[in-house]
Amino acid sequence: MEDASPAIRVADLRKIYGDKAAVDGLTLEVPRGCFFGFLGPNGAGKTTTIRMLIGLTPPSSGSIELLGLPMPEQALAIKRKIGLVPDESLLFDRLTGAEFLEFVGRMYGLGRPVAKERARELLNLFELDGNPRQLIAEYSKGMRKRIAMAASIIHRPELFLMDEPFEGVDAVGARMMKDLLLDQVRQGATIFLTSHVLEVVERLCDRVAIIHEGRLVMESAIGELRLGADTLEDVFVRTVGGERAIEKLDWL
Repeated sequence: MEDASPAIRVADLRKIYGDKAAVDGLTLEVPRGCFFGFLGPNGAGKTTTIRMLIGLTPPSSGSIELLGLPMPEQALAIKRKIGLVPDESLLFDRLTGAEFLEFVGRMYGLGRPVAKERARELLNLFELDGNPRQLIAEYSKGMRKRIAMAASIIHRPELFLMDEPFEGVDAVGARMMKDLLLDQVRQGATIFLTSHVLEVVERLCDRVAIIHEGRLVMESAIGELRLGADTLEDVFVRTVGGERAIEKLDWL
């Protein structure tokens, strides 16, 4: 029998820094098997939310449940089931791509031969096998995103948390990554994605939520947004109050 609990459930989630709420009373549910876009302007609280979801930042208040398990009480069990592509490149720079992927696979409990074989296959898939001795420290930003995504998938997670996964990736690499993620959703995985490239979100996601100044201001199925003539960009700009006349500079 399939678990009916959502992939992500947060209730009245808050994170306070000093006298400022980075996340302010966020309540949100993400269904299983969904490609979910989590949007907002810079500083809206997206990365802070993801850091709380993975247990890296403790919330000031509120509750988090991933895949039917409470965080942080079941943090270890949750982390075995999720894949993370962070906004910051939290990678081991002094390892090669193969060494890093093998290490991640072993951390997730894969046997050494399986981790080694999957690392080889992923390096080939992500076109990172051209120079086997190249250290991650020598990778470009796009290559770092590719190796981070490869690491996120090596253990076949049920839930992906992805913070700007396509940032700095060239068009060919981004297309391959998008196709791979769509295939994971077809196989039943859930993807929770932040991105500033709204055309990508509109093309990939089933549902979107918009957060502004730490608060959820809109949630909708993409299909409902498309009932009107508005693009996702139109809805986003209107929702976060970004529509204003462009001031003309005398010198420009």
